[in-house]
Amino acid sequence: MRHFLGLVLFTLAALAAADHGSDTWVKANRSVVSVLPTWPGYQKPGFGAPIGSAPEGSGVVFSLSSNAKGSSYILTAAHVVADSTKIAVRTYDDQLLDARVEWVDLDTDLALLAIDEKLPPIALSQSLPIPGTHVCALGNPFGLGISISCGVISGPKRRNIGFNPIEDFLQTDAAVNPGSSGGALVNAKGELVGLISAIFTKDADIDAGVNFAISSELIIDRLNHFLKR
Repeated sequence: MRHFLGLVLFTLAALAAADHGSDTWVKANRSVVSVLPTWPGYQKPGFGAPIGSAPEGSGVVFSLSSNAKGSSYILTAAHVVADSTKIAVRTYDDQLLDARVEWVDLDTDLALLAIDEKLPPIALSQSLPIPGTHVCALGNPFGLGISISCGVISGPKRRNIGFNPIEDFLQTDAAVNPGSSGGALVNAKGELVGLISAIFTKDADIDAGVNFAISSELIIDRLNHFLKR
């Protein structure tokens, strides 16, 4: 009986680990970029970032039905780029490309960039993740480059927290730090379930295990408004 129980626990641990497997990284990482804004009064990125903003951020390559051939759209957090004078993105294969702002939605902290280069778009999840669902955050923490951290969905439909006028967040304990804003929150299949937006902390801008991603449902709703303009 003792050996059987050990085998069961080992099997359950292996299944849990499988949710955080390297397959998630392989499926999603090429669709995540570093976003390098240049701020007013400076000639290159990384200097003069507003208080509360990291020198670099993150972005997610996203497919739109109106996308022109040979170009890509990139979703990011509005606070990463809203006040910038120039933007570049660094791709998975270390290309540095100029980007332009197509749309900023300060009500939800969403922004859309465009680049004249075709990059692989991320796949979109068609279902709302429930608490306990394994997820991973892909972003550019502290400007170190795209990396992955994993956890679970702590709670969906988080609203009225006070970050944005319009909120529909997924709460996760996957580690998120400055520079990760605009990155991808993905399920075990590497599909986008949310866009990393905020860290809940009272004392310092560091990971406290309570992090928020804008839900894919809200992203699609706001993008539909943008496309109908």
